[in-house]
Amino acid sequence: MKTNKLLVLLISLLTLCLLIMLFLRLRIKNNPIENRDLPEIKKENTLNVVTEYNSVDYYVSGDTISGMQYELCKYIGKRSGLTVRIYLENNMDISIKGLEDKTFDIIARNIPITNDNKHFLVFTIPVTQNKQVLVQRKPLENEPTDFVDNQIALANKTVYVTQNSPAILRLKNLSEEIAEAIFIEEITAYTSEQLIYMVAQKEIDYAVVDKEIALKNTGLFPELDFDTDISFTQLQAWAVRKTSPVLLDSLNGWIKDFKLDKSKRIKNT
Repeated sequence: MKTNKLLVLLISLLTLCLLIMLFLRLRIKNNPIENRDLPEIKKENTLNVVTEYNSVDYYVSGDTISGMQYELCKYIGKRSGLTVRIYLENNMDISIKGLEDKTFDIIARNIPITNDNKHFLVFTIPVTQNKQVLVQRKPLENEPTDFVDNQIALANKTVYVTQNSPAILRLKNLSEEIAEAIFIEEITAYTSEQLIYMVAQKEIDYAVVDKEIALKNTGLFPELDFDTDISFTQLQAWAVRKTSPVLLDSLNGWIKDFKLDKSKRIKNT
């Protein structure tokens, strides 16, 4: 008797499992997860791009929008015939999430091409070369200072970076190389320019930013030093989804042509 009841229970559970599997299969079939590559983007005629706001990549001066990423986005819009919709987001995690859920088609910012980043991003050909540099106050006469003139001197120092900065991995590796602690503080919702300002205002002593951004701010903060390199020169690129190979191939062609046209314009000036 007990055996019969157990058998009925097992058959009922098996039937339930089969019904659930059938339901899920039908749901997936009726509501497929649509891929979003260049053909789908062309149907909507809108390319969604996310970039960050800073004094190099995208910024507003008066009533004019400028910046390297902005200029490249405009060029791609002309070449592709697509409407390029630009979103501003300084948080890299949010940009990656938006890429994955298809809110964005491209992350248009200078992302270092590293093996670590290749685990979750697919890169275009390099857009630029860059490196990270240390931001600190210049030493003053008759004033005690912990001026850092080489990477080893960063031992036991606290260094501030923007959230999810590519400098974090480099600083961790540097700490291993010099066999000393380097204390890394990520500042949420702050841009590189804000960190530079905080160093100038003596709110913090050290920050690490991209060299291009540092050079852009040299004239604004003559009291600051940007000459200590933290990383070697790195290739940096845009990123797309792994499921967008057609978009990636087209982007590589447009970026290559943009760099070639830019080089010709520089030679002709």
